[in-house]
Amino acid sequence: MERTEDRAASELRESGKGEAARAAAEIVADGMLVGLGTGTTVAHLLPALAARELDIRCVATSPQTESQARALGLRVEPFAELPHLDIAIDGADQVSADLWLTKGGGGAHTREKLVACAADRFVVIVDESKLVDALTPPVALELVPFGVAGTLARLGSARLRDVPPSPDGGLIADYLDDFADPAALAERLSCTPGVVEHGLFPAAMVSAVAVGGAGGARWLERGR
Repeated sequence: MERTEDRAASELRESGKGEAARAAAEIVADGMLVGLGTGTTVAHLLPALAARELDIRCVATSPQTESQARALGLRVEPFAELPHLDIAIDGADQVSADLWLTKGGGGAHTREKLVACAADRFVVIVDESKLVDALTPPVALELVPFGVAGTLARLGSARLRDVPPSPDGGLIADYLDDFADPAALAERLSCTPGVVEHGLFPAAMVSAVAVGGAGGARWLERGR
């Protein structure tokens, strides 16, 4: 029975990801410059975008996304050639009630944040399971390899992941302490020498969140 319930929950999550991804794909217009995120929900977005056969130019946040997008016929170009984007679409690990995010489960949060900041609109796609009342650890980190032992000591409760470095050579870690104020933690992490970037994304960055569930997708926006 437990395995059946787990399988049903997994199928529901995958269905929700697909609903959110398709809703986001529908707001992309012909001629747009589009930032593509990384992760399992974006894996639903890419075929939904390709199916629309739009004339769009894309920037990918990871080699994995770039490979998947190209295989589907999407045009992916270097970020240096498209420094300003119309829209960026990405998933999230957690979305709080006030639309703060945690991202970086796949270790791509530095590139994801750079692409999101370059876009006029940053649209987040999630299934219902990603909605939380308040954010909780872990918070993903990318660290400079040089002096990493000292960086970890300054952070306190942080642990390196046993994964390859990021495409840019950074080490991927997680901050593990509980926190009540994501803004205060984001400032502290940003000010810690050796931290390249963290996976806290402020609500001010987020234009809208598409939440997929059994009945389709609904939209969340700040102040609503």
